[in-house]
Amino acid sequence: MSVEVQVVNAFVDGDTGGNPAGVVVDADALTALQKQSIARQVGLSETAFVSASNTATVKLEFFTPTRQIPHCGHATVATFSLLRQRGLIGEGRLSKETIEGDRHILVDGNRVYMEQRAPHYHFIEPSSELAGRVAASLGLDVEVWREGPAPCVANTGMNFLLVPLANGDAVAALRPELAQVESVSEALDLVGYFAFSTQPEVAGRHAGARMFAPRFGIAEEAATGMAAGPLACFLHDHLAVRAPEFLIEQGRLMRPPSPSVIHVEVETAGGRASGLMAGGAARVVSSYNVAP
Repeated sequence: MSVEVQVVNAFVDGDTGGNPAGVVVDADALTALQKQSIARQVGLSETAFVSASNTATVKLEFFTPTRQIPHCGHATVATFSLLRQRGLIGEGRLSKETIEGDRHILVDGNRVYMEQRAPHYHFIEPSSELAGRVAASLGLDVEVWREGPAPCVANTGMNFLLVPLANGDAVAALRPELAQVESVSEALDLVGYFAFSTQPEVAGRHAGARMFAPRFGIAEEAATGMAAGPLACFLHDHLAVRAPEFLIEQGRLMRPPSPSVIHVEVETAGGRASGLMAGGAARVVSSYNVAP
């Protein structure tokens, strides 16, 4: 028995870059152990498995090489883009079933957008021992947050640590101690760190970011839709950035670079973010078979 895996780059920036996800289109007969085995063999940050759903357009399950996770932005965009290209779904409002319930999906032209929940924020006091651990894990002096926004655990479905930095050079210069990042991530139940500045490399965008998630076996990721969503809300709610659509770039500072851009439409109520749709474009890059 072999299973076909499509590799799809999601959140591509034009025709280049993006974050590769594995996609298995017909996973109804696969067990959880087989899915985990396939994800480990694929070796990408996430692999998505598509099966039939009684409540949504499709059921999606996401596995990293080491564990199952409830949501994955780039693998969602990759999957729905692939299904659309194969003519298995149409455009418009669709949905996905996850292990944490159903979520709305919008297919609009060559972009796929996914629903995320209203953000929750928990700021880390800059003078705290925890802030010191965060700073040390990134090779920073904790004084970097004395006069600017502090690191913040933000959640629109999963916990990410938003790490504000003064400029793009500071983001580019980061050399994380991954064991320390993993330790802090374990203590705070994070997917990982999303370090950013509001000085991206490409004019007209709202932030440039880097993602470190060693707790999930990811040293650095090229595009993270589930982190770009809460970052856009943070920009709106705490940095007074107003935009009909936020553009978050990622992957440009990786070695080698893999330029990515995530589009985020923030919904508001009472002047605060109340939900969002995050998305982008994708392209299929390869396919191969593996034994589960």
